[in-house]
Amino acid sequence: MTVTRLMRLLPKLTTTRPSLSSSSFPLKCLFSSTSSSSPSSSDVVSSTAADAVDLGDEEEEDDVPIYSNPTAASAVKPVIPTLLQPRVVVYDGVCHLCHGGVKWVIKADKYRKIKFCCLQSVTAEPYLRLCGLDREDVLRRFLFVEGPGLYHQGSTAALKVLSYLPLPYSALSAFRVIPTPLREIVYDYVAKRRYDIFGKSEDCLVLQEKELLERFIDREEIMYRARPDF
Repeated sequence: MTVTRLMRLLPKLTTTRPSLSSSSFPLKCLFSSTSSSSPSSSDVVSSTAADAVDLGDEEEEDDVPIYSNPTAASAVKPVIPTLLQPRVVVYDGVCHLCHGGVKWVIKADKYRKIKFCCLQSVTAEPYLRLCGLDREDVLRRFLFVEGPGLYHQGSTAALKVLSYLPLPYSALSAFRVIPTPLREIVYDYVAKRRYDIFGKSEDCLVLQEKELLERFIDREEIMYRARPDF
């Protein structure tokens, strides 16, 4: 009789169990938050996946302002070799016009703020790499490396160099108010014809005026090339 009664009561128990859980909403919430009951495998998978999605969304939202462009972030602080110096003019050392300009700047720069380097020297290569330029770029427009991550070319470089000179020469930097495209038209016109008009040497012209070498960061290399071969 006991077995028969149990068999009769079993359907009633199964029908009343969901009604208890559905009618007690706070109790259901408590179970889900404290995990006092044993959830099914499907509930565990679905809740874990949902939590993972929520966490992923939160991490993405937190990281977007900082890591949205890791390449650019790494580019803000590049690794600068300690041997590089600021305020260095890298120019075509075999050009007579360029050499004349360098001599003029050295004479006017009584506080010795500007340094120089011949493009034809190996010493110039780290500066070119720092600025992402090659020799052809600097042959077309000379380079002024003002500091880490800051460089100028062409007419803008010339005016920036003038700004470091004492008065009255620094006042000439006011020509920067002229739009850059207009200035570069004049600069490029002269630069393309400089060899034809002013001439070109076989080696760096500073070798002919060694008293200027103290202002050159590549002076040791230049002097080594100038040694007589025995």
